[in-house]
Amino acid sequence: MSSFLSADEQLDLLQKGAAEIIRVADLRERLEKSRQTGTPLRIKAGFDPTAPDLHLGHTVLMRKLKHFQDLGHQVIFLVGDFTALIGDPTGRSATRKPLTREEITRNAKTYTDQVFRILDREKTEVRFNSEWLDRLGFEGVIRLAAKFTVSQMLEREDFHKRFQEEQPISLHELLYPLMQGYDSVALKADVELGGTDQKFNLLAGRELQRDFGQQPQIVLMTPIIEGLDGVQKMSKSLGNAIGVHEPPQEMYGKLMSISDDLMWRYWTLLTDLRQSEIERMQADVADGKLHPMEAKKKLAYTIVAGFYSPAVAGEAGEHWSRLFQQRDAAAITEEVAVPLSSVMSGDLPSDAGTPVRVNVARLLVALGMKNSRTEAEKQVAAGVHLDGTLSTEKFIEVARRPVRIIVRVGKKAKVAVIEA
Repeated sequence: MSSFLSADEQLDLLQKGAAEIIRVADLRERLEKSRQTGTPLRIKAGFDPTAPDLHLGHTVLMRKLKHFQDLGHQVIFLVGDFTALIGDPTGRSATRKPLTREEITRNAKTYTDQVFRILDREKTEVRFNSEWLDRLGFEGVIRLAAKFTVSQMLEREDFHKRFQEEQPISLHELLYPLMQGYDSVALKADVELGGTDQKFNLLAGRELQRDFGQQPQIVLMTPIIEGLDGVQKMSKSLGNAIGVHEPPQEMYGKLMSISDDLMWRYWTLLTDLRQSEIERMQADVADGKLHPMEAKKKLAYTIVAGFYSPAVAGEAGEHWSRLFQQRDAAAITEEVAVPLSSVMSGDLPSDAGTPVRVNVARLLVALGMKNSRTEAEKQVAAGVHLDGTLSTEKFIEVARRPVRIIVRVGKKAKVAVIEA
């Protein structure tokens, strides 16, 4: 007797947070067949180790992998150590700088260490696509390339945009979708997961599987999650990310700094709570039965507990409560309106969606927390608490809209309301 849940029960969890599934009917059919035969589906998600550290944005896909794993399916964490030599051109306006084998190996070790904070190590199949791509040879690459036309490749939004703007497109970049698609052939994937920006590559996998006589994989795409500012996608380069390896108190504090609207998106994309339960919580907030702050505390606790432990998450919550709700409740009553022009670094971008760099030393002076720029710069070097996180960065990036930041120096704290 199969231990799998019914297809509809599985879809209740698998469709949570999914941006698009190609196609839901096919996934239901394959889940039902899997249940009848007792054979788990093979679920693939690939990650190129182009940077050494993961943030919560990367874990959206891993979380969906975990959902399949929790339902009894075989998940494959694919490290793109070969495709990282090319560099995924998705979302790029210029060719990536190639990484060395040594850099890729070092980053891959970090990735595999971090992924098992979410997935079950014993139940996860970890593969490296150099296993088959290294052996493919030049003849194999030519045969793969013959299955796509240049015009098909230029239909891809990234390439089309660069072509129209007369920006260079290196030939090796055109090979990337072929390599990713061939991964699905080599692994005989039933389902491939990827972000919405990966759609072209994911569909290439379906086409190649057909060519190789395999049943084409189901494609499940997850949305790109916004960072702490709620506007730009989560990215360490934009300063709006939460790292997987960040200390629990910092992780908890950053999560408590997000907006109420963004909180529900994080509940959906970064936790295992079923969507029906999240919607009940939203209804309780709307009816006044649950304060949004309590829902956000529960979110921060849930995420920190997942990466550390319930005990550590509880301690992080108590620390945040002491810092912001008890000892300093009276201190953080003063809100100061700060014109963006008085604290920003550089010129104001013409695009309203582009983040703006704020000089932290200027911000301290504007808030009246330091009397001079020199004094403020010394304080920044020593550390300033911004939304509960101790930082020595000279600049922070903020979205182009009024943004509230709790700034703390010693026992003094004020809320900066930075206005465009």
